[in-house]
Amino acid sequence: MERRFFDLKIDVEVPGRWYLSDPTNPSGEEIDDIWRFTDGRPVEAHERMRFPLFKPGKPTDIEFAGAGQTPVVSARVASVFREMAPDEVQLFPVEVEGEVGPYYVLNVMQTRRCIDDTACEEARLWTPEDGRPELVGGYHVVSGLRLDTSKVGDARVFRLWGWHPPIIVDEALKDALERVGIVGGRFDAV
Repeated sequence: MERRFFDLKIDVEVPGRWYLSDPTNPSGEEIDDIWRFTDGRPVEAHERMRFPLFKPGKPTDIEFAGAGQTPVVSARVASVFREMAPDEVQLFPVEVEGEVGPYYVLNVMQTRRCIDDTACEEARLWTPEDGRPELVGGYHVVSGLRLDTSKVGDARVFRLWGWHPPIIVDEALKDALERVGIVGGRFDAV
């Protein structure tokens, strides 16, 4: 049976949900390279991070914070990733403004080169003509995302080579997150 995969996204339909800003250090200074948690590789985080509220509201179990889209998860979501994909993610304890309960930055440590260009609605790579030489070869546009699952291997959770925004989870991980009652995330089949 072919494995199924899902793009774990923010659920903007949660009424009155909160939104978090980019992380700072505990004294409120900006953190360098807020995008490092979306690159699909291991990172080192030496100082504790704090996430101020951008828009107060109902706490969620997953949020993609600020311009850097840093994944922040609750303890119950972190426990699912710890149990089911311990070698595929890093979890860094963080403070969230106004919250006592533990939260974590979720860093997905691997990428897979598995976008099915022909099955997507659109998949276009950066070219030299685009005038952004540092991006040539990566994806410029991906819509209607579809994967070639034969190229995924045994990964449970990963980012996509050349197109880092999505966090892709397999069906077993999706089901486990739904069983704990995840609030704030949604799953789109890819």
